[in-house]
Amino acid sequence: MSLLGQLHLATAIASLVSGAVVLLMSPKGTRRHRQIGWVYAVSMLLLNGTALMIYRLFGGFGPFHVAALVSLATLVVGVGCALQAKSNRLGRDLSARGRWVERHYYFMTWSYVGLWAAAVSEIATRVPAFRPRPGQGMVFGIVVAVATILVVVVGARLIRTRVRGTLAAVGVRP
Repeated sequence: MSLLGQLHLATAIASLVSGAVVLLMSPKGTRRHRQIGWVYAVSMLLLNGTALMIYRLFGGFGPFHVAALVSLATLVVGVGCALQAKSNRLGRDLSARGRWVERHYYFMTWSYVGLWAAAVSEIATRVPAFRPRPGQGMVFGIVVAVATILVVVVGARLIRTRVRGTLAAVGVRP
C-alpha cells in the first residue's frame, strides 16, 4: 500500500473512532465534545483530501471523488453551524442557537453516515464472494450501491429516532 493509501486508511480509522465517540458521548456541547469533534473534523478533512488524490480505480475523477466532495460539504456546513450556534449563544440569541444546533446535528450525523457508507462499501467489495473479477465493473457498482443504500437506510432511522433526545439534552426543541 502506498503512503497515500496508508494515510487514507489511518484518517478513515481516526474518523470512524472519533465520530463514534462524539455521537455516543453525553452530554453534548461540552469542552470534550468540541475537542473530539475537532479531531473528527480534521481527520475527515484529511480523509477526503486523500480520497481526492486517489485515481487508481478509475484513472481519473470518478464517482468516489464526487462522494468525497459531498462529504466535505456536509463537514464544512456542519462545523459552520456549530460555530454559528456558539456565536448565537454568546450573543444570547437562544432561539437562533437552537436552530443552528439542530442543523449541526443533522449535517454532522449525515457526515458520519456517509463515512460508514464508504467504509461498508469498501469492505463489501473486498469480501471474496462479492469481489468482482476484472471486467465485472457492474458487479462492483451493484455491491457499492447496495452497501451504501443499506447504511443510509439504517443511518436515517437512527438519526430520526435520536434527534429529539439528543437535542433536548442540550436544551433545544426540534
